[in-house]
Amino acid sequence: MSRIVSRAFPLASRSALRPPPLLPVRCVRSPPPPAAVLRRRNLILPLSSFRVPHRSYCSPRDSCSTGDGSRLGSLRRIFASLKGRSPRRRSGPAAKRKAAQPLKERELLLDVKICIEEDLPDDPEILSVAEMLRVNVPMAMKAAFENLSESKYQTRDTSIDDLGGFEKVELSVMLCNDDFIRKLNKDWREEDHATDVLSMSQHIPELDIPILMMGDVVISVETAARQAEERGHTLLDEIRILMVHGLLHLLGFDHEISDEAEEEMEREEERVLKSLGWIGKGLIKSAYDVVTEGNPQTEVTDAEVLRDGKKEGKLRYYKPKFSFIFCDMDGTLLNSKSQVTPRTAKALKEAISRGVKVVIATGKTRPAAIRALQMVDLAGKDGVISEFSPGVFLQGLLVYGRQGRQICRSNLDKNVCREAFLYSLEHNIPLVAFSQDRCLTLFDHPLIDSLHTIYHEPKAEVMPSVDHLVASTDIQKLLFYDTIEGIDTTLRPYWAEVVSGRASVIQAQADMLEIVPPGTSKGNGVTMLLDHLGITAKEIMAIGDGENDVEMLQIASLSVALSNGSGKAKAVADVIGVSNDEDGVAEAIYKYAF
Repeated sequence: MSRIVSRAFPLASRSALRPPPLLPVRCVRSPPPPAAVLRRRNLILPLSSFRVPHRSYCSPRDSCSTGDGSRLGSLRRIFASLKGRSPRRRSGPAAKRKAAQPLKERELLLDVKICIEEDLPDDPEILSVAEMLRVNVPMAMKAAFENLSESKYQTRDTSIDDLGGFEKVELSVMLCNDDFIRKLNKDWREEDHATDVLSMSQHIPELDIPILMMGDVVISVETAARQAEERGHTLLDEIRILMVHGLLHLLGFDHEISDEAEEEMEREEERVLKSLGWIGKGLIKSAYDVVTEGNPQTEVTDAEVLRDGKKEGKLRYYKPKFSFIFCDMDGTLLNSKSQVTPRTAKALKEAISRGVKVVIATGKTRPAAIRALQMVDLAGKDGVISEFSPGVFLQGLLVYGRQGRQICRSNLDKNVCREAFLYSLEHNIPLVAFSQDRCLTLFDHPLIDSLHTIYHEPKAEVMPSVDHLVASTDIQKLLFYDTIEGIDTTLRPYWAEVVSGRASVIQAQADMLEIVPPGTSKGNGVTMLLDHLGITAKEIMAIGDGENDVEMLQIASLSVALSNGSGKAKAVADVIGVSNDEDGVAEAIYKYAF
């Protein structure tokens, strides 16, 4: 009895024309998972001949005890005591149950626990469903129990039959997400995919105890939501259907053993649902309809659901692993057309809706970042960025904190600026000076125009002379725009030597060379902002692609460098994600942020 036995129950076909459903149901006859992972709610409700103790419940988020006095601790002792014993015939109290007082003439205590797995967020709909289950689970138990002694079942395991000898029935129903039920499926059944419901029996017929420990029904809210959408009813409707199916498994119904058993369980599902006035045909019938009707929405395999780690649109069923995501823009958040794709925008909105704060850390000006994100409705009060949100700009030379107030500004040596603009005029190479929210230059050029038309930067203002430009404002950085070959073979070697000790040269894009104050680092700006906001590096995830992102990636608890990025960025990152043209930021959010 101490050996763990797993039994799988896929939906058996009624004929050769009836294949199993896409998301099979499983029943596991084994001890439940460790209670430390559960958040229990003791919910005990009266129904007709079923009664409850007065005001017996615990808080919504309390964890189940795992000490020696817990239900699971007791079970461990029971299993240990039975180890090595042979099955025995019933004797004593168990043998007298046949003569026990009929259930209809006495009261049976229902001890029902609704559990919310700890990684499910405090989503209002989930909490509402859990509250409804306080009433619904005892109702389903009552409907199922009343038929056990009155109907002649041909296939049901009758180890749970006469309830007259029991004083109390214990059952727990746990709501979880796909990740959790997938792990259970893998651990207990060696099947590495999510499913909709698992039934885990704790009933041991040989035990002479007055408590019927039915076990646990585990339901994936994420899969239930997907199936509810496909079948055209509410999440509560689908969870009721799954709960009834799991309950019937614990009562001995098994639709795998034969066509007759499947038909019997299907009829019982529909009887219970109909007697309670609940919507739905039952899980077996619903799965059969999905297959025979060829609903295209159901053509979603487990591999596709889990390809990104989390199903798109379903982040609401997961708790964030990080409070903040620091994200670069060019080459990262923006694709090769300098746009935020719809899928990436959707992922950002989902993350924000779950309480994650997305902070831009870029070489761009703040107006450029706002302009790019306005195009996908992510700028403003409830978006990623606004004039009142924190952010790191111009490679960390400008940092804005709470309410968008400037907390740091570093300026470039004016002599370096003068030398660079004289070089620009002499060699006719476009050069732009960045001064907070302004871009300044000495002459018009198509490449300079592209900074505005493609990269969203403020339109460059043409200044009358080098002296006027340098004297009129503080400059944070300079940007040379040239061919990739020109940058690599001429500009970078030359300016790295000329400004040594006075400034630094960095590259965020292959065709752009930036001259910045010495010691400039986007990572320094991120560190300064973290200190200002009072958050730690453990709370952040960072996504970038360029060599200017290296220090930021090194700071973060989890760093993701996109595959299109520089070798330096990828060398320090924890994870290499897909490219910016493959929605790398969205992939990173779905896979790692929750």
